[in-house]
Order: sequence, then structure tokens, then C-alpha cells
Amino acid sequence: MPNPAPSPAPRHPGTAAALLRALLPVLLIGVLLFLAPAVLSDFRQNLLAKFLCFAILAVGIDLLWGYTGVLSLGHGVWFGLGGYAMGMYLKMEDADGRLPDFMNWSGLTSVPWFWKPFEHPWFALPMALLGPGVAAFIVGFLIFRSRVKGAYFSIITQALALILSILFVGQQQYTGGTNGLTNFSTLFGFSLADRTTQDALYYITVSLLLLTMLFALWLTRAPLGSLLVAIRDDEDRVRFSGHNVTAVKALVFAISAALAGLAGALYVPQVGIISPANMGIVPSIEFVLLVAVGGRATITGAVLGAIIVSWARSTLSENYPDTWLYLFGALFIGSVLLFPAGIVGTWRALLRTRRLPLRIPRSPLRPQLDPQGAAHE
Repeated sequence: MPNPAPSPAPRHPGTAAALLRALLPVLLIGVLLFLAPAVLSDFRQNLLAKFLCFAILAVGIDLLWGYTGVLSLGHGVWFGLGGYAMGMYLKMEDADGRLPDFMNWSGLTSVPWFWKPFEHPWFALPMALLGPGVAAFIVGFLIFRSRVKGAYFSIITQALALILSILFVGQQQYTGGTNGLTNFSTLFGFSLADRTTQDALYYITVSLLLLTMLFALWLTRAPLGSLLVAIRDDEDRVRFSGHNVTAVKALVFAISAALAGLAGALYVPQVGIISPANMGIVPSIEFVLLVAVGGRATITGAVLGAIIVSWARSTLSENYPDTWLYLFGALFIGSVLLFPAGIVGTWRALLRTRRLPLRIPRSPLRPQLDPQGAAHE
């Protein structure tokens, strides 16, 4: 008698509903961002595009810090490297075979050899992601192999941001020094001053942000995502289970750095400048605060935190030019004290609390049922 056909694997109840709940905020954010230019002025739209670049970077930091438990205080380095890769291409496009203006002022007579490949977009654009990603993987692998973690890793990344920013300031003839790279005029032949070009850059930024969020949601729900959370909660146990924790942490560090490089590459043509000031310690700490305010281990929280904090900074600096730094600092302190889990984390905790059923304590006189349904005292 032939064996009966195997029955189909049971579907896990709630899986589709959980996926829909995860995708719904992404779809809502996407719709709002695509409709935003209809109600925003050109200036406000450009500001929002800048905030969305920070949101892409915040998602990368959340993967590293929120899900893996590795706090980096040097992500300005990867943001700056991606920005410089784009800035070098834009300067070479403006020069059109001539020497870029700041090199002329610095006394150079020819384009340095490492600048020449950046005249090609097929090299410059991938390098904005691959450069930070590969560099972060190498640095991270060396650090994690030595079992450096916690505050010590944060201090190393902070020192890296300080070293790179000072190095870029000192190499004025190659990097533009303190002023950085600026005065861009075209991108792929299109004028950056044209409103149509800025609109296209805005929608490209929105699209890449949504793709970044979908990628992060997929990654955190894949088996690798569970491994990241396990490393965050108990790294030694994961290592004793046979997993290569060093390689996993270096990989996530590389992915986070590549997203920061992407954010920097999108930032430069819309803001018009990239300088060592974007690579230093202060911006690196501010990038981490975006995730802290929005909520760790929540992809939506990282995006909302980046937009809300950046908007608050812009609004306070416009309306209170003399005291906005104090108000901005008070905003951070208040958010950490009042919402330690972040905005989205606190909201989710409130929803879970409201969904808890009301538990009525059992009276000692009330009979208790055994598993077969028989009552006993």
C-alpha cells in the first residue's frame, strides 16, 4: 500500500498579521513623504530631504545598536566618507577635465591619482557604499576579534572620528581642509539649482529610505535578526553555541556603515557641502541620539526620531537663535528621562499594557479544575 501523501505544513497563525503590522507604518510613512511636497515650500522640502538622509543613517545605527547591542560613537566617519565620495565626483564633473578650484588655490598642478577614478559615476557611487562598508568590516573585525565591546568599543569609534576629522582638515590640498568640498553646480549634467533636479533628488531619497526600512525589517525578521538579538542579550552564550560572533558583528557594522555612506552621498547634492565637521565626534553623538529618542530596536522609531529631532533642531535654531542649544539639550534630557524606551518604544509598551486582560485573583473557596475537568478542593 503506498504511503499517504504528506500533509501540508501548518501555517503559523498570526504570521501574516504580524507582517502586515510591520509593513503598515512603512507604507504610511511612504505615502506621507510622497505627498509632503504638495504642502511644503521649496525650502522646507529641502530641509525634509536632509532629515530623510539622517533617517537612513539612523536605521543603520539601530541595526547595530538597537538589535546587536553595539554602540558606535563614530558613525560620522562613514557618513563623511560616503559624502566625500559623492563630493569628489561632483567636483570632478564641475571641473570638466580641469583642476578643481580648491586644488588650484592650494598649489597643486595636477589631479591626484586617487581622485581620477571619481570622475566616473559608476565608480564614485558604489564607492560611497562599498568604501565605508569594507573599511568598517575590516576595522570591526580587528576590534571584535580582540573581544573589545561595550564602552571600550564606543571609545575606539569616537577616537576614530576624531582622528579622521583632524586628518581631513590637515590635508587641505586633497580634501578642501576645514571648508570641505562645496560649490557644486551639476549632477549627471543636470543643474542642482534647478527645482526639478531637487524634486528628483527628494523622491529618490524617499524611495531609498523606504527600501532601507524594508531591508531592515526583512533582516531583523530573518534568522540573522534573531542571532543579532541573541548577541545583544548574551554574547558569550551565542559564542559558546558555536556561532562566529566576530564575523556577525563585523558584518552588521559593515551594513550600518554602508547605510551611513548612502546617507552621506544623498546629503551632499541636496545640502551642497561636505566637510570634516560632518565626520567629527559631535555629529556622531547626535546621530546616536536620533535613535535614542525614536526608540531602539524599532525601525520606525529610528526614522521618526531622525525626523522629529532634526525638525526640532531646525525650529529651535530659527526661533531662538541665542538660546536654542540650551533648549535642544533640555529636549534630549527630557526625552531620555521621560521616555527611556524612546517614542515608539514607549508607545508600544502602552499598547501592550492596555491589551493585558484583567486578572481576577482566584478565591481560596473557588474550586479548581484539573486538566480532565474534574473539580477538586
